[in-house]
Amino acid sequence: MSSVTSNIESVLNEERVFPPPEDFSRNAGIKSEEEYERLRAEAHDSPETFWARMAEEIHWFKKWDTVLEWNLPHAKWFVGGKTNISYNCLDRHLPTWRRNKAAIIWEGEPGEQRTLTYQQLHTEVCRFANVLKRAGIERGDRVALYLPLIPELAIAMLACARLGATHSVIFGGFSSTALIDRINDAGCKLVVTADGGWRRGSEVKLKAAVDEALKQTPTVKGCIVVRRTGARVSMQMGRDYWWHELMETVDSNCAAEELDSEHPLYILYTSGTTGKPKGILHTTAGYLLQCHLTCKWVFDLKDEDIYWCTADIGWVTGHSYVVYGPLSNGTTVLMYEGAPNYPEPDRFWQIIERHRVNIFYTAPTAIRAFIKWGEHWPLKHDLSSLRLLGTVGEPINPEAWMWYREIIGKARCPIVDTWWQTETGAIMISPVPGATPTKPGSATKPLPGIEVDVMTRSGKTVGPNEGGYLVIKRPWPSMVRTIWGDDERYRKQYWSEIEGVYFAGDGARCDKDGYFWIMGRVDDVINVSGHRLGTAEVESALVSHEAVAESAVVARPDELKGSAIVAFVTLEGTHKASDDLKEELRRHVAKEIGALARPDEIRFTDQLPKTRSGKIMRRLLREIATSGSIAGDVTTLEDFSVLEKLRTEEE
Repeated sequence: MSSVTSNIESVLNEERVFPPPEDFSRNAGIKSEEEYERLRAEAHDSPETFWARMAEEIHWFKKWDTVLEWNLPHAKWFVGGKTNISYNCLDRHLPTWRRNKAAIIWEGEPGEQRTLTYQQLHTEVCRFANVLKRAGIERGDRVALYLPLIPELAIAMLACARLGATHSVIFGGFSSTALIDRINDAGCKLVVTADGGWRRGSEVKLKAAVDEALKQTPTVKGCIVVRRTGARVSMQMGRDYWWHELMETVDSNCAAEELDSEHPLYILYTSGTTGKPKGILHTTAGYLLQCHLTCKWVFDLKDEDIYWCTADIGWVTGHSYVVYGPLSNGTTVLMYEGAPNYPEPDRFWQIIERHRVNIFYTAPTAIRAFIKWGEHWPLKHDLSSLRLLGTVGEPINPEAWMWYREIIGKARCPIVDTWWQTETGAIMISPVPGATPTKPGSATKPLPGIEVDVMTRSGKTVGPNEGGYLVIKRPWPSMVRTIWGDDERYRKQYWSEIEGVYFAGDGARCDKDGYFWIMGRVDDVINVSGHRLGTAEVESALVSHEAVAESAVVARPDELKGSAIVAFVTLEGTHKASDDLKEELRRHVAKEIGALARPDEIRFTDQLPKTRSGKIMRRLLREIATSGSIAGDVTTLEDFSVLEKLRTEEE
């Protein structure tokens, strides 16, 4: 990566602009572009004054002495202050009417439903915090949470945060090998798991994976097990305990610890890594503040909203926008355990209709799957309760954005296309729905207090619509503090690529209106005849063809051009793979963005390899396109059968 010195070329051209609906703006928290730009200007001109004013929105046991201590690449925010994220998500709502408001509405894949009010959630969190105390967990200890998407996962996170124990959520579906790596890297003292969970009608056996992992995790002293599926599991005497039995032995009084602003809140291991796991460390006060503010600004939260972020809590989106951001705002959060197409491809639309969901935040990958399954599924349901749509996880191509707008939002719901990362902790670039005109495929402008730029490798800002490297030029409250146990890796990966700025690892361009367009990971850039093309733009051109549901573009070595473009394509239900369609798609890309981007090879496939969070694993596709085999890490792959099909489908 560091050997590359040339810029990334931008080839996507998108001219459509959609102003916020007038009735939405009239009732929004931020009502106009002028009002919003004043907020951004304040943050730009006096950042520490701005963040100090914003920090008044959260509860402090003791106010800070210093807003920011910045010694590149290490930041400390609200130094000397004491707070607790569990207190901010629960206790401060209890003296208000919200104590009887639904905090979590949960639906299991088999169809069960549970509702926890803020008062009830507080009681459960305090009880489990007392369970943790009795298990010997103290401030600073690490606790691994390996659970399905059930309320007990949020309860366990909030209980850890209440005591000052650092949680490490491991996605409920990773293998025992992935568990071993993550538990050992963090030195976890306790594991909280379940007998299993449900996914597409099958039981995911979690306790069995934990049993295997605990043979090689010497720091673990105990295991607490939630009964979810009722399956028979092995329980080792003196090590394993049932959640429900322990909860009956403790009371519901547990004061929140007064924690330093920089106290470690959680470690989250990023997916798709090879070798040593990369544990992103987030701390307490700055992370809480930015999750709280961005949730309020981006989703324009109202007290009456039912808010649904479809992410699993095992990913950062679930941490920030299922648990901490919404609950600190006193929002009603919907959680759903299972798959979007079980038992039929309209499960999400059923849930929105049944619970009258107002805000729906999901991934572009899911949206492209919805398109492939057909618009007749959402059209069967009453989605009129929706007032705001959001996307997260990767760039969304304009045609998927338009489908989302027209079919799901009925052209009346603003779309907030958000760019951020595990490392940033919270949303960095996004429309504010009552104020920002949107462009299909653009995350629009940085949020207040976020100083983003597009640079050359030498650190020079590029011109309008020139491709380059996305960077953040100033520290922000929710930023990653380090990589757990490997500060040198933190320095090298994020702060050494371009001197003095945070290197996001994404290609981007900024248009004449100051709108940012994310062009895909730098690792996914294709070098064709000396031109560096972002994969996201080529993929967008392919998906704009009526036959294409989803595409992933990678490079394979080419003696003449340096790299050849290989496109893996899934088709809409009524279209059939053929040589004629391959040529038609190649011509379509050339027409849309130029002959330079015309794929050298198109491979049709039923499915693309994805992580369990829904991101396409282009690294595996590169290996298949180049050698026909897989040598790298596949622990985060959701469906291993996809790889075998790809190997045999072509050449």
